[in-house]
Amino acid sequence: MKKLSYLLVLSGLISVPAIAADAPASPHTVTANVGVTTDYIFRGISQTQHKPALSGGVDYSHSSGLYAGTWLSNQGWVATGGTNALNDGGYKSNSSLEVDLYGGYKGNLADFGYDVGLITYYYPGDRSGAPAGYATPDTTEVYLAASWKMLTLKYSHAISDYFIGWGTDPTTKTKGSNYLELNASHDLGGGWGLTGHVGHQKIKNIGASDYTDWKLGVTKDVGFGTVTLAYSDTDADPVAGSYMWDGKDVSKGVFALSFAKTF
Repeated sequence: MKKLSYLLVLSGLISVPAIAADAPASPHTVTANVGVTTDYIFRGISQTQHKPALSGGVDYSHSSGLYAGTWLSNQGWVATGGTNALNDGGYKSNSSLEVDLYGGYKGNLADFGYDVGLITYYYPGDRSGAPAGYATPDTTEVYLAASWKMLTLKYSHAISDYFIGWGTDPTTKTKGSNYLELNASHDLGGGWGLTGHVGHQKIKNIGASDYTDWKLGVTKDVGFGTVTLAYSDTDADPVAGSYMWDGKDVSKGVFALSFAKTF
């Protein structure tokens, strides 16, 4: 029988794919991404004090719905302390990087989707020189998201003792700070799209720092990546809410131009 099959292949009557079993598709997917922006905005607040940022990450997903990944970007508030006083010391010295580590499970049913996971925001650096009373900026959140067509509703809840440096160690803790957001996207065709966002950040035990933020942007797929121009603003009180960092209002409305590529 093997000899007959070999002769049929040689004669061209059948091809190799016709007698070879198809290889099963891999359940594993790995992607990478890079990005650059004129201002790194996180929940309406500039993380770079209105300076440019370069970012990159790697994501792994399994066909079961499990996923994990990491994302890195430069930031400019951890080493300065994120206060209105100039050169007052920071949460950590020699800290100019943000490292996000996350994992979770997602799935969908027709137009409905869900996503549940955990994320840690880690800022490498030396904490030994931090002023007395400074809380750690390192933060861990759990999140839950539900999507329907163009809309996504997401809730994030801090489970670490401190949220992004808010609080006084060990007096005031900000565990339980949370963020509720609604995001929307619309395909205009021809590679163009619209994005919209509104969110509310609550800082546990520090009510003066609560705020609402919103964003509206336009995207363009240029073939080798996606360009986004977006306007972001908040109703945060820069002084009472402590959003004046080294003399700069990091909560004010700004336009940011960015480019992202996934491969």
